[in-house]
Amino acid sequence: MTFLLLFDGIFNASNFHVETLLYTSCEQYLEVRGIGVRCTIVVTTEKIPGYKVVEVKGIARGGVVRATHLGRDIIAGFRNLVGGEVKEYTEMMAEAREIALQRMIKNAEEMGANAVIGMRFMTSNVGSRMAEVYAFGTAVVVERE
Repeated sequence: MTFLLLFDGIFNASNFHVETLLYTSCEQYLEVRGIGVRCTIVVTTEKIPGYKVVEVKGIARGGVVRATHLGRDIIAGFRNLVGGEVKEYTEMMAEAREIALQRMIKNAEEMGANAVIGMRFMTSNVGSRMAEVYAFGTAVVVERE
């Protein structure tokens, strides 16, 4: 039996939550959630177990540039003095990854894809106080084998 790991996420500026759930198919996920929308499968692998690629649509991409702000920098500076994780930046980057991922999925769906394979994240600095997070992969149409 093949299992898909799908992320059911709720995101807004003040609340970030991702719940990891196991389902046997994208269709089961939609049925359990009572959702009448498309389910785009996103994997980091080149193949999706139980599915075959029938059409390659192109490169799906989504990105965001996030800037730090003074309040977050001050708190991070104090944390830097004592060492350890800088939770303010960890949260900011998690939010940025989620935004980039959702934009990549939207781009893939606009191309007519129902899956993204080979998905990757890339990060880089833009200026001294900004970071870009970029999500990309191959947008494809898949069918059950």
